[in-house]
Amino acid sequence: MLDIKFIRENPDKVKTAIKNRNLKLNIEELLALDKQWRKMNAAVEELRKQRNAASDEMSELVKKKTDISSRREDLKALSQKIKENTIEVEELWQKIGKILLEIPNIPHNSVPVGKDLGANKVVKTWGEPKKLGFLAKTHVELVEYLDIIDLPRAAKITGANFVLFKGKGALLERALISFMLGLHTKKHGYLEISPPLLVNRASMVGTGQLPKLEEDMYRLKEDDLFLIPTAEVPVTNIHRDEILNDADLPLYYTAYTPCFRREAGSYGKDTKGLSRVHQFDKVELVKFVRPENSYDELEALLNNAEQVLQLLELPYRVACLSTGDLSFAAAKCYDIEAWACGTEKWFEVSSCSNFEDFQARRANIRYRDPQTKKTGFVHTLNGSGVALARTVIAILENYQQKDGSILVPSALRPFMDGLEVIEPKQ
Repeated sequence: MLDIKFIRENPDKVKTAIKNRNLKLNIEELLALDKQWRKMNAAVEELRKQRNAASDEMSELVKKKTDISSRREDLKALSQKIKENTIEVEELWQKIGKILLEIPNIPHNSVPVGKDLGANKVVKTWGEPKKLGFLAKTHVELVEYLDIIDLPRAAKITGANFVLFKGKGALLERALISFMLGLHTKKHGYLEISPPLLVNRASMVGTGQLPKLEEDMYRLKEDDLFLIPTAEVPVTNIHRDEILNDADLPLYYTAYTPCFRREAGSYGKDTKGLSRVHQFDKVELVKFVRPENSYDELEALLNNAEQVLQLLELPYRVACLSTGDLSFAAAKCYDIEAWACGTEKWFEVSSCSNFEDFQARRANIRYRDPQTKKTGFVHTLNGSGVALARTVIAILENYQQKDGSILVPSALRPFMDGLEVIEPKQ
């Protein structure tokens, strides 16, 4: 959430940011409400001063044994007026708050300006897309041949775009999770968290999924709880309404969770196989940092996620997202896209974002400056470290052999009981 003071002092900057994001929001309405609120709030403060002065005067008159019955009625009327005006002030502030929740973050100056993903800028690549020397199969063909993922039965159990891992497919999924958690905790210094998979509305508002993306979420209406779209939500909200010790910053957390997304409006688009599913596993990385360090921390976060793909020896590229493709809450975001030679596509397997103080304001996550003793909002960051099942796509298609078997990446073999090749059942 943006600070109303910042919007008040930088209306043109906010309007430009909204325009660059291809959104239409009435900032003038917000500014008019803010002006009205400040005027009424000042009037209430003046009435309170009058009440305090009248109260002090009455106390002096009582000491002098002067009749104050008429003044008592005047004071009562003044108090009633303050009460009524305070209600109006609070109602105005609630209207302002609702509008503030709809305003996206301001993109960082280094973010490319563009209307959609076509304006994203590739900033680095790693490895070369593999040339197998034979006609590559897609992951859909491979998993059916190897009998390691059963999409038809998953659809029978739940519905389209759900996944049933089985046998060595389930082992591969588990190995990837264990490999990534081990890497991030032992080498990169993150603390492992195992959070709830259901969160309340306040948590979803805090990280920016609500109110904008409610239709994309799975919700339990009776309890007003949401299945998490990413571990970012519960992990970031660990410190909601807290003041962190400056000495404890930065805080690094990692968590494996299933993630659930309805992705309304996406039906029929890239839905074949594992590329777009409603439930998928992900290892998430979350940071709470001092504001002055957040962009250095973003680059470090990106490097942590990249190392997963490097150790798996999967070719990838990194794109800096344009203003038109940037998520609602992010000030800057890098996408890591892994190459899959069977489908001949780049698949997004990680998004690494700096939200600056946008989420921290919504979730009221602060820290105390040791010098000034004043509190300020931390900067929050998160990234996939990395997401499945698209990483599985890249592994299956890039490590396939001519006979349809799959070489297991060396980094995963210790987590798969030393298994070197995934072959069909005999």
